[in-house]
Amino acid sequence: SPVAMGSGAFTLVLALALVAYVTPEERKLSGLWRNELDSLMEISAVRDNGDFQGKYLTRVTLAGGCARASPLRGAQQQPGEGGWPTFAFTVRWDKFSNATTAFAGQCFVDTGGKETLTTMWLLREAVGSLEEDWKATRVGRNVFTRKRIRKGKILPSLSPSCEDTSSPAP
Repeated sequence: SPVAMGSGAFTLVLALALVAYVTPEERKLSGLWRNELDSLMEISAVRDNGDFQGKYLTRVTLAGGCARASPLRGAQQQPGEGGWPTFAFTVRWDKFSNATTAFAGQCFVDTGGKETLTTMWLLREAVGSLEEDWKATRVGRNVFTRKRIRKGKILPSLSPSCEDTSSPAP
């Protein structure tokens, strides 16, 4: 009957809408993320105003040295109804590089529930003179996916042990 068919279609549409709905809590960036280069980012907390902080463990370095988990700070734009949040953050590479990187991106969740952060970054390396400024900034793209893990901060346990082999200055 047309009435039964109409109610079945309504039920299907309602079920699809509920599956596609992601709660505001799930739209937050907190948690562990891995990019295609195997670098890890752990965002420890997102405040109600969108500010967040965390740690970033890169698997690639400018000089090829031993990377350490480095601090990151950023802000997430509060998404509109049904929208996916945009965000930006900076990483101050800690004790192994003279560079800073700024990331900007957006969070997406596909129909299967897979969370992805697409980002563009600018990496600024310190140079010795204005004449070298032309080569000091690099640009790139990273795509992060959420890693499901137990609660707690894990990046310190995944950081390589970097023995300080530098000799004292004379």
